[in-house]
Amino acid sequence: MIPILARTRSGLAAARATLRPPVVLVPTMGALHGGHRALLGSARQIAGRNGSVVVSVFVNPLQFGAGEDLDRYPRTLRADVAICADEGVSVVFAPGHEQMYPAEQMVTVRPGSMGDILEGAFRPGFFDGVLTVVLKLFNLVTPDAAVFGEKDAQQLALVRRMVTDLNLAVQIASVPTVREPDGLAISSRNSYLSPPERVSALALSRALRAGQAALAGGPAVVLAAAQEELGPAGRADPPLATDYLALADPDTFADVPAGYAGTALLLVAATVGKTRLIDNARLCFEAAP
Repeated sequence: MIPILARTRSGLAAARATLRPPVVLVPTMGALHGGHRALLGSARQIAGRNGSVVVSVFVNPLQFGAGEDLDRYPRTLRADVAICADEGVSVVFAPGHEQMYPAEQMVTVRPGSMGDILEGAFRPGFFDGVLTVVLKLFNLVTPDAAVFGEKDAQQLALVRRMVTDLNLAVQIASVPTVREPDGLAISSRNSYLSPPERVSALALSRALRAGQAALAGGPAVVLAAAQEELGPAGRADPPLATDYLALADPDTFADVPAGYAGTALLLVAATVGKTRLIDNARLCFEAAP
């Protein structure tokens, strides 16, 4: 199946008018990989035999801060369209900047306090940019459902909160993190890593596994076990510089207290060389007897 390639809002509107429901959107910044294929497969399942899948490909400048990798972010539209064709996508919406932001963006979506911690603290304004472009895409595509990856856990939670708070008629579905054979979470930014940097980056997934293995000891033991993997990586060559390691409530992203019972997210973010990576794992703490 060869998807329609829409480069303008009017082209998208014309293509959207031909689509059979349900319409499922997968928002991306392109450079599609195996993780995106999992999102597309989930979208295809939700759409069913008769529905339609739309993929957006747009490197959103609003979510990049000063000194971040906007200019070097990989742009591989031809390959992206080929992957979409393989996965049964109906429309690829790949707008230019002027289509998404025809004038200065004066009104943006503010994520509230949950957007100011963890990723929001290290990347001020990041979630404003994410939520603003997602809302614009929802308004342009008018999907029945949209699919996001669980690797970006805080982003996923904020999108769900935006949908709830703003009464948007979009079902939000999620797909578990897809990993490379060595355990590294698949990301478009993995292509930036040199072989030595990749070796250092593997401490992220090792830390999550160590935390999961220490689950019975409670939150403090989980964090200590994960930190034991990150500490040596910080002294490696090249070093892995940890931004944060946190055990958070999946609804608020506040730190879980001692004696916590229920689901929590073990979250980590770190930089090796010039590449910043994030990862997480879901844990379930049992109530003390």
